[in-house]
Amino acid sequence: MSLDLEELKKNHNTSYLASVLERLAREEAEVREMLDSDETLHEMAGKELQLIQEEKERTEKQVQDILDKDKEAEDKLNESPNEIVLEVRAGAGGDEASLFAWELAHMYEKFSEIEGWQWKVNYESKSDLNGYKEASFEIKGKDVFKKLRYETGVHRVQRIPATEKNGRVHTSTASVAVLPIRKKVNFIINPAEFDMEYSRSGGKGGQNVNKVETAVRIIHIPTGLDVRSTNERSQLANREKAMMILTAKLQQLEEEKEASKHAGIRKNQIGTGDRSEKIRTYNFSQDRVTDHRIKKSWHNLPKILEGEIGDIIDSINSGVVGDEEEE
Repeated sequence: MSLDLEELKKNHNTSYLASVLERLAREEAEVREMLDSDETLHEMAGKELQLIQEEKERTEKQVQDILDKDKEAEDKLNESPNEIVLEVRAGAGGDEASLFAWELAHMYEKFSEIEGWQWKVNYESKSDLNGYKEASFEIKGKDVFKKLRYETGVHRVQRIPATEKNGRVHTSTASVAVLPIRKKVNFIINPAEFDMEYSRSGGKGGQNVNKVETAVRIIHIPTGLDVRSTNERSQLANREKAMMILTAKLQQLEEEKEASKHAGIRKNQIGTGDRSEKIRTYNFSQDRVTDHRIKKSWHNLPKILEGEIGDIIDSINSGVVGDEEEE
C-alpha cells in the first residue's frame, strides 16, 4: 500500500497513525542496518522484521478505513442538508448557565444573519433571569450543516457573574446539539412507539396560540427522546415540526451507533458529536475563546458573542491545529 505520510499528517484523523508509520519505518531501517553489519543476527532480525511488518499492515489498514470513512463523510457533505435544528441546554451553573445558554443561541442567531440564513424559534424554556433552560431553533441556508456540524458539545464559560459579591470567577456550562434535517431517512417511526401531548403555547403568535392547545410534545418511548414545538400557529404545524425534529434525532442515534463501531480508529478526529464532550471555553477575564479540539484561541469576546465566529468555524472545519493557551 502506497501512502503519502506528509498528506496523512495534515489530516487530523490520520496524523497520529502517520507518526506510527514513521516510527515503524525507522525501526525497520535500524534492524536492516544491524543485519548488514552482523549476519549472525539473521534469525533474530528476521523475527523483528516480521513483527514490524505485521504492525505496519495493521496500521495501514486502520489508515485506509479512516480514509474510506472520510470520503464517505465528504460525499455526504457534498449532499449536505441546508436545514438543521440547533438546540441549546443549560448545564452546570444554575442561572449563570441559563444566561450563557441564551448568549450561545444569540451568537448563532447573529452568525446566521451574517451568513444570510433563516432563523426560527421552535421551542423556548426560559429561566427566571430570562436565560434559556433549553431551546430549539430551526436554521435554513446554504452549507448550514457543513459549517455548524462541529458545534455539538459542551461549551464552558468562566467569568464573574453580575450577582457575585466577592468577585469570584464562576465556571458554568451549556450544551449545544446540531441535528441535520435530511430529505431522505433510513427508517420509519412506528406510531405505537411514541406518545403525543398537547398544551397551550405561551409565546408569540396571537390570541389563537395562547387560547388553543397548539403546542406539541412528542415522547419516543423506546429511547426516551422528548421533542417539543410551540411556535407554529396550528397544532398540525407544530406536530409536523416536532416529528421532523424527532426523526432527525433518531437518524442521529443511528449514525452514532454506526460511528461507534469505528471509534477505536477515529479517536483523534475533531469532535465525536457527543453532547458530553467539552469543546470550547469562553474566558471573560482573559477576553479569550479556546477550542480544545484544535488547541487554538481567539480574542475579542464581545464581537464573538455577536456572531463573529467565522474564523472559529473555518478553523474547526479545516482542522487547523494551534498551541492551546493556559487556562
